[in-house]
Amino acid sequence: MNAPLAERLRPETLDDYISQSHLVGPNGSLTQSIKQGLIPSMILCGPPGIGKTTLANIISNESKRPFYTLSAISSGVKDVRDVIEKAKQNGGLFTTKNPILFIDEIHRFSKSQQDSLLQAVEKGWVTLIGATTENPSFEVIPALLSRCQVYILNSFDKNDLESLLKRAIEKDNILSQKNITLEETEALLRLSGGDARKLLNIFELIISSFDDKDIFITNEVVLNKVQNNTVRYDKTGEQHYDIISAFIKSIRGSDPNAAVYWLARMIEGGEDVKFIARRLLILASEDIGNANPTALVIANNTFQAVTTIGYPESRIILSQCATYLACSPKSNAAYKAIGNAQKLVRETGDLSVPLSIRNAPTKLMKELGYGDNYQYAHNYENNFAAHEFLPKDIENTTLYYPGNNARENAQREFLKNRWKDKYDY
Repeated sequence: MNAPLAERLRPETLDDYISQSHLVGPNGSLTQSIKQGLIPSMILCGPPGIGKTTLANIISNESKRPFYTLSAISSGVKDVRDVIEKAKQNGGLFTTKNPILFIDEIHRFSKSQQDSLLQAVEKGWVTLIGATTENPSFEVIPALLSRCQVYILNSFDKNDLESLLKRAIEKDNILSQKNITLEETEALLRLSGGDARKLLNIFELIISSFDDKDIFITNEVVLNKVQNNTVRYDKTGEQHYDIISAFIKSIRGSDPNAAVYWLARMIEGGEDVKFIARRLLILASEDIGNANPTALVIANNTFQAVTTIGYPESRIILSQCATYLACSPKSNAAYKAIGNAQKLVRETGDLSVPLSIRNAPTKLMKELGYGDNYQYAHNYENNFAAHEFLPKDIENTTLYYPGNNARENAQREFLKNRWKDKYDY
């Protein structure tokens, strides 16, 4: 039996690898490491079907290292330890070219399973490459994350996917024997949702449905052939991102009806309850912030609750949180403030902390003027002293602009009364 088209076309060298030039292009952050064989343990993060597993295989091939693979879905702590023991026996203790251990969907590993990897990575018995579709900051334990580099793989763009289709037509042993004309690609690309594996699976399905050797691929042909095979909600495909986007935008737009509709779509589709709750937690700060600080408290409690309870009862908690956030006043002032501050830091570099607000734990530091002239706020009327806290080069810079809502209008008045004409309020 022939392997699927996606497997037959899987690249084996960096030269054949499509996209991710920021990682493996001529100036990519991984290119020289791979060529020199100095491979760090890493987490490859990105949507499904963008080449995480393929890149791990290529890294192993190019660096000429033994390659072990585990799936987090079906492997336990014992499997991890067995593979690590094999890796140690295969030279991991005595050579810089230690074996590579690839773990697919590493975010599905429990804390104890991830803990079982720590010593092997720390001692260099294996070079770990983990693949995940989730944010590793949430799903990988800090101890393991600190021992790994995190590399983000980007979704394929239109040119990447069209190049992949042309390669399939020209290079695949089976497809190259047919006379395939790719007249239109929009429907194929849309149905794939940027997932290269899904794209090739759909393409192969369409090609196999023709008896003729001459095949013309149009948008109409694609939709007619696959419309009965598309799923209502694909947790790892385009709808995953489109529906969460609609959900967030509905809450941001203060429409609780649309919010619960899109929430229901995700729940009925089996979306990960923690994924939804995390997005609510981010939104509570990004889009509501100080207009209603309680929103963040409710969103955080929601995340904790649904993590403990799970489906089906979590749908009620998610609904309560989503409708509360939708009905809250909105402000992105805090979100914009940190953006302004980070931009300023990038532009001005590491400016010195003013001496007056430096810590002075030693006698020498006190003699050098650390802490001199610091005005302790609680010693002054209204617990406030008009002290300068920013570095000299950026004194009087306004970064936080309260939004136009009851709570932040009160904040604005508070700041104006305290700082008078110092800041732009």
